[in-house]
Formats: sequence, structure tokens, C-alpha cells
Amino acid sequence: MTEQPSNNQEPFIEKLQIDDPENFQFHTAYMVYSELFDNVSGDDAKKDLNLNIDDLKENKISPEVFYRNVSRYRGNGNSDRRRDRFTVQTQRKRDWRMKSQRQDRIRRHKK
Repeated sequence: MTEQPSNNQEPFIEKLQIDDPENFQFHTAYMVYSELFDNVSGDDAKKDLNLNIDDLKENKISPEVFYRNVSRYRGNGNSDRRRDRFTVQTQRKRDWRMKSQRQDRIRRHKK
């Protein structure tokens, strides 16, 4: 008897080649999709990415929805940046002038 190949394995999930350089929004979304597809592991994730880019191409979803859907595959680096707050230390012009004059005076007399 000959062995039959097992049909239990799912076919290899390929990256969709549907880039449209004429459409800037879709082109940038496709670049994000392509990078994520190459870096993500798991068939479910690749199927989800394929579904999202295909829906975007057919105008079933907006670019905002696409980015929201694929954000879970982009990693935590982007979400941490949004939460961080930064502070800007301000200074009155008069204080800045006094400080710079003092530094100039020190520099001048160090010679």
C-alpha cells in the first residue's frame, strides 16, 4: 500500500502581493503589513493580517481600522511611547540672559 499525504496540515500562508504605489495610504499600509507579515509567527496572525490588508484593498475597512486591527502585532514599543509624558523646563528670558552673561564672564576670566 502507498501512503497518502496527510491532509491535516494547512497550506502554507503566503504574503499577498497587492501593493498599489499609486495610492499613498494603501501603499504605506501595505509596507506595514509586509513588515509585520515577515516578523510575525503563527498561521492565525498571518491569516488575520491577510484578511485586514485584503479588506483595506477592497475598501471594506478604513486605514484607521486597519492600523487598529494590526496594532497588536506591532509590539509594545509604540504603545509605551504614547503613554510617556515629557516635561519641558522653561525659563524666563531675563533668567536666561543672566545665566548666559554669568557663563560668559566666567569664560572670559578663565583665560
